[in-house]
Order: sequence, then structure tokens, then C-alpha cells
Amino acid sequence: MAALKRLVVLTGAGVSAESGIRTFRDSGGLWEEYDVMEVASIEGWNKNPQLVLEFYNQRRRQLETVKPNDAHKALAEAQSHFNVFIITQNVDNLHERAGSRNVLHLHGELTKAHPTGNPKRVIEIGYNDIKWGDTLDDYQLRPHVVWFGEEVPMMNEAIKLVQTAEIFAVIGTSLNVYPAAGLLDFAPKGCPIYLVDPNEISIWRRDVTVIKEKASVGVPKLIEMIKNE
Repeated sequence: MAALKRLVVLTGAGVSAESGIRTFRDSGGLWEEYDVMEVASIEGWNKNPQLVLEFYNQRRRQLETVKPNDAHKALAEAQSHFNVFIITQNVDNLHERAGSRNVLHLHGELTKAHPTGNPKRVIEIGYNDIKWGDTLDDYQLRPHVVWFGEEVPMMNEAIKLVQTAEIFAVIGTSLNVYPAAGLLDFAPKGCPIYLVDPNEISIWRRDVTVIKEKASVGVPKLIEMIKNE
């Protein structure tokens, strides 16, 4: 029996939007209510950590109420046909809840926290709030999320994964956020590349097959397409 092909997938906010998780960049998104630098930057944390904690507490409470959609489910089901590795820019846990086993979170995870003095001391908090004064090892706990102004510690691991892809798919991301958007450059020469998004996305590579659909429609189409190749 032949080995399963390695399908490496980069997902963004568009995958989770249909589950009811509001995106940051779309019209009506979270950035219209909050200044990004106030709630999602290291400067914002240093200036007003209580505001940042409450912002992420709200995100965590919302996450508990939503469910994986057909895009998450299709990627989980694809594990029967491919060796699937997901690199996600999302901080939710919907890929895992749908059943995906190999998920790398570039920008951290809402359901985890770490003490400010030791980012590698990561703990599970589920959907619970983090309060000002909650500490670990005498340091204030903070969301285990990568903010603007911070390095992306999982970037090298993500690059290595993309370099091993036999099929590479980009789903529900504007390709505007770096360094994640740069992962497209690391897909091997000759590796089929697919983009699933309902919006016009500026792509600098020409060897990309575009499926102009929202994720819940486009991802099942993508899986059927590549199964038959």
C-alpha cells in the first residue's frame, strides 16, 4: 500500500468565521471595536493588562459556545486519504475539536496561558478567565497568544513542515499577516498549491489553483479535487 501524500494546510480566520468566530480584519470585525495595538500588542499589555485580559476572556467565552464547521470537518476527514498537517494562524481549538491530529498553532492558543516571566511554561486553562492577580511562579499569567511586537516562536517549525509538502493549501487567509504569509515561498518546486477564499487575494506565485469559495464550501471541493489526482 502506497504511503499517504503529505497535505500541508495553512489556515486563517476565514476558516473559523463561519463557526461564528468574528475575524479581526473583515468589515464588522473586532478591529472596528478595539484598537489593535491596545488589545493585541505587547505595548498594549504593558499599558493596560486588565483590558487585554478581558478582551481575551471574552474571546475564550465565545469559543466555548461555537462548533467546528464543514471546513474543519473536511480537513479532519481528509486524514483518511492524506497525511495532513495543519498550520493555523487561528488561536481557537476548532481544528482539534473537529478531529484533526496534527495542528501547529503559529499565533498561540486561547485555551492556554503562560506566566509573563517564562513563555515556555505553558498551562491549559480551558475556557476559564484569566484575572489580574492570577500568577504562576510569582509571575502574572497572560494569554498564550503571540501579539504584535513579539516573535513567532513556531515559525521555523512551520517552515520545515511546508518544505515537506507534497500538496500545499492556503485556506481562509488574506496573506497579509507576516511572517505567516511568507510560508507560501517555502512550498517545494513542483508542489501543487491551492488557495481557498471567497475574496480576491493578491498572490505573487503563478502556480496556484484558486477555489473562490467560502471555506465550508471550498474545502470539501478541494479535498475531492486532490483525491482524484
